[in-house]
Amino acid sequence: MGAIGKSLLCGTLLYFALSSTAPAEEVNIYSARQEVLIKPLLDQFSTQTGITVNLVAGKADALVQRLQSEGINSPADILLTVDAGNLNRANELGLFQPLQSEILEQAVPAAYRDPQGHWFGLSMRARPIMYAVDRVDTAGLVSYADLATARWKGKICVRSSDNVYNQSLVAAMIAEQGVAETEAWTKGLVANFARPPQGGDRDQIKAVAAGQCDLALANTYYLGGMLNSEQAEDRAAAEKIAILWPNQGERGVHVNVSGAGVTRHAKNFDNAKKLLEFMVSEQTQAWYAEANFEYPVRPGTAMSPILAGWGEFLADDLNLALLGEHNAEAVRLMDRAGWR
Repeated sequence: MGAIGKSLLCGTLLYFALSSTAPAEEVNIYSARQEVLIKPLLDQFSTQTGITVNLVAGKADALVQRLQSEGINSPADILLTVDAGNLNRANELGLFQPLQSEILEQAVPAAYRDPQGHWFGLSMRARPIMYAVDRVDTAGLVSYADLATARWKGKICVRSSDNVYNQSLVAAMIAEQGVAETEAWTKGLVANFARPPQGGDRDQIKAVAAGQCDLALANTYYLGGMLNSEQAEDRAAAEKIAILWPNQGERGVHVNVSGAGVTRHAKNFDNAKKLLEFMVSEQTQAWYAEANFEYPVRPGTAMSPILAGWGEFLADDLNLALLGEHNAEAVRLMDRAGWR
């Protein structure tokens, strides 16, 4: 794979100097994804097209604020971030422009992209129930609703309500079953917490493995990464965990995406379009599954052995644009329920 050129300043927002000496063919990305999860694809794109990719890596909120403050002077052509909630928030702030692409529309199912083409999902993750293989009898555990029953009192681990993954799960429930039913469920879930929310998804998985709780809500790619980790303790913890796909007789398991859109003031629109189309090619989608343990958004893409081992599942087909629409209500609801 080719190199972007100059060394990337990881964790620091780098200003793209646009001068007369800049290469004629380039595209500039603000990315909330870790460099290791995106750079190999960008290198491959540069090798295939000759287009230089300049990357700024940072936190999602910081990148959005940067785009807002830069306005028309922003060098960014693409904003890439995780979770449809973040994508919709950026869209509501007017940071994207619509993109028409037959390639993107054919490769990305309608549920995983903005209806007006402002952003497109590039990889998918599911947020199922994870449980301790040696302690949990899953009989009678078939849905998210079951997590709020007295059977699981003191047995559930989950991260903070500040996390957008949890906000999007609750937002999806609001969209599908309304505020009242979702709030009742959330209060029941909180009552079953084994401990105050702390840490990330990996920490919830480790807590289940260590016996601090029996169940956790976590994104699938975290478990995949632990199973493939160079750290023996991570692999050992992950091997004690199994996945239960909830709501398979109903709407399906909650899913979300990482995705991207062309920025409102993109200076390299055509190159940005080419890069997004590259990101949904069969080759790139297969790499997501193999290297990042994320599910491809493109139907028919080959699965990695780890993903295939988890089996097939029914995914919720709710349009993910609705997650952003219900995010504010979800946050208020979680606060009322005492989810900290």
